[in-house]
Amino acid sequence: MEYRSLGRTGVQVSQICLGTMMFGGKTDRVESIRIIDHALDNGVNFVDTANVYAGNESERIVGEALATADKRQKTILATKFHFPQGEDVNARGLSRRHLLEACDASLKRLRTDWIDLYQLHRCNADVPIDETLRALDDLIHAGKVRYIGCSMFPSWQMVESLWVAKELGLNRFVCEQPAYHMLDRTAEREVIPAARSFGLAIIPWGPLCGGLLTGKYSRDQGDPDGRWQAGKDNNNREATPLAWDVIDLLRTLADEKGCSVSQLALAWCAAQPGVTAPIIGPRTFEQVADNLGAVNVRLDPADFERIDALMPPHSVAVRYYDRAIAVDFRPHGHRSVV
Repeated sequence: MEYRSLGRTGVQVSQICLGTMMFGGKTDRVESIRIIDHALDNGVNFVDTANVYAGNESERIVGEALATADKRQKTILATKFHFPQGEDVNARGLSRRHLLEACDASLKRLRTDWIDLYQLHRCNADVPIDETLRALDDLIHAGKVRYIGCSMFPSWQMVESLWVAKELGLNRFVCEQPAYHMLDRTAEREVIPAARSFGLAIIPWGPLCGGLLTGKYSRDQGDPDGRWQAGKDNNNREATPLAWDVIDLLRTLADEKGCSVSQLALAWCAAQPGVTAPIIGPRTFEQVADNLGAVNVRLDPADFERIDALMPPHSVAVRYYDRAIAVDFRPHGHRSVV
């Protein structure tokens, strides 16, 4: 396992981050803890969750798994907030009120006194970024949070947040978490260059395109229990003919290297300029065991050239990033009413 700097910080994180979105939902408590223990035993020291995952249950399971002092002390623990937490109209979003309440609730579920990386799960225009940054800065000074980051921020909003933090003398974001994989290279257009320019770590989520890049699907058939059915996933994203061509190429390359398709896709993502650690999202123990094998896969310049020739930088074969943003950037007060 290789370790890399988390942006401009002195913190070292594993080149693969364990994502826990499945825990407490499709993956039960016992299997989830088994997966976490296996990842930690194999060098992973970076675990990412969110308060919205499985209705808060993911955080509870992660907290239980890390409850022993040495595990928690050695783990860089990340969580996120933004999405609704109940019916209360104020129990959502990026307001100071919700942020402080959400942080305290996550700390309790995670059984910890501090969150290593606290991230905005999405952005919107309802709350000025200075309100959010001031509240996050207070949490850092209170010792509840050590670093802050964002997820699915457009490049201009990342830069705005950095400018506001500098103007007000506040702690700044240290990382951005975009949707990024071989079948949707949208983030390479502006988000990744901006992050690299300003020293933000890039922690891609969905590096396997929701399972499409595992090799278990083909043009004609696939996993009957998987997200992708008849060429579309459960969010109605469509696999184009180009996507299947890329997957065919990956099968060929994986055979040449003696690895799985998913390992090859993860190795490609981890090797991209600016990327710190792709976030894997295993549902089963077999999946995490496979995914961690990506650290042993090496791609040479000829491999990258073959992939780029079919799937050039900035190109899109599955419209994943745009669908994932799912945020209206217009302030509510400026929406027209028809």
